[in-house]
Amino acid sequence: MSRYLLAASLIALSAATAHAETVTVASPDGRNIVTVDSDKLTYAVSRDGKAVIDPSPLGLNLDIASVGAGAQYTNHTGIEVNETWDIVVGKADTAPDHYNQSDLAFTTDKGFKFDIIVRAYNEGIAFRYAVPEQPGVSDFKVMNEATQFNFPKDYDCWGANMGRFDSSFEAEYDQVKASKIRNFNNYMAPLVCKTGDAQTTFAIAESDVKDYPGFYLSGRGDAGLGVMVTLPPRFDNDRNFRFKQSVSAKVHMSGKGFQTPWRAVMLGDMPGDLTASTLIPTLATPSQIKDTSWIRPAKTSWDWWNDWALDMPNAGINTETYKAFVDFSKEMKLDDILIDEGWSVGSDIEPNPAADVTKAKPVVDMPELLAYAKSKGVGVWLWVQWQQLDNQMDAALTQYEAWGVKGIKVDFMNRNDQEMVDWYHKVLEKAAAHHIMVDLHGAYPPNGLARTWPNYITQEGVLGAENNKWSARITATHNVTLPFTRMILGPMDYTPGGFRSLTPADFRTQQRYHAPFVQTTRGQAVAMYVVYDSPFQMVSDSPDAYKNADGTWADGAEFIQQVPTSWDETRVLAGDIGQYIVTARRKGNTWYIGAMTNEDGRTIEVPLSFLGQDEYSVHVRQDSADVNHLTASDITVDAGKSLTLTLAPSGGAVAVIAPNAKGKKKIKAVMK
Repeated sequence: MSRYLLAASLIALSAATAHAETVTVASPDGRNIVTVDSDKLTYAVSRDGKAVIDPSPLGLNLDIASVGAGAQYTNHTGIEVNETWDIVVGKADTAPDHYNQSDLAFTTDKGFKFDIIVRAYNEGIAFRYAVPEQPGVSDFKVMNEATQFNFPKDYDCWGANMGRFDSSFEAEYDQVKASKIRNFNNYMAPLVCKTGDAQTTFAIAESDVKDYPGFYLSGRGDAGLGVMVTLPPRFDNDRNFRFKQSVSAKVHMSGKGFQTPWRAVMLGDMPGDLTASTLIPTLATPSQIKDTSWIRPAKTSWDWWNDWALDMPNAGINTETYKAFVDFSKEMKLDDILIDEGWSVGSDIEPNPAADVTKAKPVVDMPELLAYAKSKGVGVWLWVQWQQLDNQMDAALTQYEAWGVKGIKVDFMNRNDQEMVDWYHKVLEKAAAHHIMVDLHGAYPPNGLARTWPNYITQEGVLGAENNKWSARITATHNVTLPFTRMILGPMDYTPGGFRSLTPADFRTQQRYHAPFVQTTRGQAVAMYVVYDSPFQMVSDSPDAYKNADGTWADGAEFIQQVPTSWDETRVLAGDIGQYIVTARRKGNTWYIGAMTNEDGRTIEVPLSFLGQDEYSVHVRQDSADVNHLTASDITVDAGKSLTLTLAPSGGAVAVIAPNAKGKKKIKAVMK
């Protein structure tokens, strides 16, 4: 992944004297401003002159020092950086890294030195704590943080309160008033709020987490408006918290100093600005993989969601079944197959020390299967439980590389304490050494790690389509809340592709585990492939779901075959949290539009001003009279026109837009 300079950068901005009490950092466009009171050690954030975050405490509680108010301010230095970086796979081909930064230095009354680094981007602000190398300081412990985000008013927010430290990080992002967020709550990132000034929206998140736990957000201890950072304890803590203070992180300086993760506030004029933002990965450490040519986006068939629902004798975990999935992937123009839980010796969702993830069960001839898949030009991914993999990591990854496995889906970590964060870095680094891509499930929310290790191509940490098998939680409202909440942080393995639609009323009486139903329309099913970010994207239903009785492709199947999973550009054209969304993504000179709505049907006029000066051909597929069919239409447009989309309740639509000179020919190939 390359990083190249766009303008004269690293410009020295200022150097303050020790008596200065406030330091101001403004974004390049001047709209976002962070003000740090170096005496009280608080910060505040404003946008367009209006307060977003009121003065809020900064600080860390260490076993050897207290980092916070009362420390002596020494000085600050400032720089401007204006670069871009290349995205290996994702929502765009490049991302800006343009910010102003100030590094404020402090010393406690006992001589302990620390810095607070503050950045202001056009897309938001961020800050982190740093401990430089200094005599007498080698190892120390972080007990907790004193970081707060105080609100000037009672914002409307959306968040997922996990209520605990061990979870799969899957939940609805419910709307909540800031005044109702309690001190005992544990909201995972992001917490998204509207300021009440037009559609201005912000989100609190984190990035570049390493040698440290992930965070949660809890209500303030004094019951004031806002939230504070809560850190999970290390897993090796003495669980007798009643008598011993828990440790959140053990820090080893090792001659390189120490930095906490970035605490970020994403900012936009509308909720969709956060959806299109690349701020979280931009804040992360650049790629640690020099040659990324083997990391490629893909679509895959998958056995587990449809419960091995193939029309063949003895369908299940065996060689012939997976050959059938290979054949389906080939016919459906998919890149891969994903073999889920059950293929390896002792496979289980629990640790199982007797398991052997280097060996397939006798019913699966892995060399024969891999050879067959290779002959068809189809790749293979394997599922593995994380502790079973950890027990045999080097041997397993060596075996998978020898077999020719493209990637692994690792599951059930369900924690974000410091030890688990370290394990993520470990498995991604080791997998990269074997040219193996990774999809983590039971995973904590994205925090930029996919930039550092771009073989981390997608992840779960989302309440996704699997829940259709046993609950009615996956509603249209939930589906159009995710793009403005969970997805603003990074890719999500929601696992779309359910092609057996029912109305919500019918879904509750006909729900099933095998060949499951969804309670949203075919239009919404195909729109997810544009709206949802995931460079490794599931096509989750059984092969027969994508065919009509006469053997022709079902409505929308050919669109799935052709739609990309990695993009050159992403724009959110319209939408609101939990209401609807219209997303436009560009690949080359072709635009793809996906629209989704909640339980309310609506007609949307989509502005096309983002198009160039050419005339364009547009092929539209949108909801039909019933939930399992689409209607098709073709029109010609230019940038001065709009596109009318009619969405059924719980529905959606897609459109393919290409320059008219070759647009009609290309669209005919994409959507017959």
